[in-house]
Amino acid sequence: MKISVAQFQPKDGDKTFNLSVIRKLSKKAKSNGADLISFHEMSITAYTFTNDLSLKQITDLAEKVPDGKSTQELIRISKALNIPILAGLVEKSDGKIYNTYICVTGDGLVAKYRKIHPFINKYMSAGDEYCVFDLLGWKCGILICYDNNVIENVRATSLLGAELIFAPHVTGCTPSAMPHRDYVADKYWQNRENDPVSLRMEFDGPKGRRWLMRWLPARAYDNGVYYAFTNPIGYDGKQLKNGNSMIIDPYGEVLSEIKSFENEITISKITKEKIQLSGGWRYKNARRPELYKDIIGRKHQSETTPVWLKNDGS
Repeated sequence: MKISVAQFQPKDGDKTFNLSVIRKLSKKAKSNGADLISFHEMSITAYTFTNDLSLKQITDLAEKVPDGKSTQELIRISKALNIPILAGLVEKSDGKIYNTYICVTGDGLVAKYRKIHPFINKYMSAGDEYCVFDLLGWKCGILICYDNNVIENVRATSLLGAELIFAPHVTGCTPSAMPHRDYVADKYWQNRENDPVSLRMEFDGPKGRRWLMRWLPARAYDNGVYYAFTNPIGYDGKQLKNGNSMIIDPYGEVLSEIKSFENEITISKITKEKIQLSGGWRYKNARRPELYKDIIGRKHQSETTPVWLKNDGS
């Protein structure tokens, strides 16, 4: 199967614009031979700006799934281009608000996943179940952004049968306790055409890609799965994001990656044969859960808020 991941610069709350970019990049993926395309977290609505939204504002932004306009438009795009599409939005259901990621084809909704560790807006509720589904003969899972940082989520999704995990993000270029992580100054983005090297060094250094490479390949390697990582490029709200959308194989190797500062896609071919040859596949079969099931499952108080939000006083 040939999978495609995308990156683009969204507009805050402008669903019409964001869906138009999704259509354009989906068309490009299809014309270049991709069998599916995946976009970043809340790609239909944009993400970071929702931190400041009131309950009414985020409720107004949210839609039902699958009956809402955005899901229906995504289905129409998928049908017109004959390619499955995965994208994110804000969902409302039974009086609750969720950070939701969906997979559609021209026939309708295939899968829906609600972020287990949301934090961008205090009115968002946490999802409470994993998601594994069939797509084009593959078992696929979804974990949104922070969900991938908690290794148990990845292990659980792979144990439920996932061979390919879609990992939509809005991440990177924010402060952390880790040395050298911080925001990227606007001057680099504004001067990207005259001095692309300086911006690339910022995006590929410890603020962006170098941080990703500390853990993202490990999730694929340890679990023997393919990873489809997506992330916006440029501004999402007031924050610069580094893109670097990439496809990683079960050995933890990067198959392809977007290095452009523009809206773009990349495509890689994935094969099932590689999964059962991977170390992660063997390690899962070597597990002895009787030794640690009570340790992993004991009660624990979850804390999700990232450093950059704490520093903002939110």
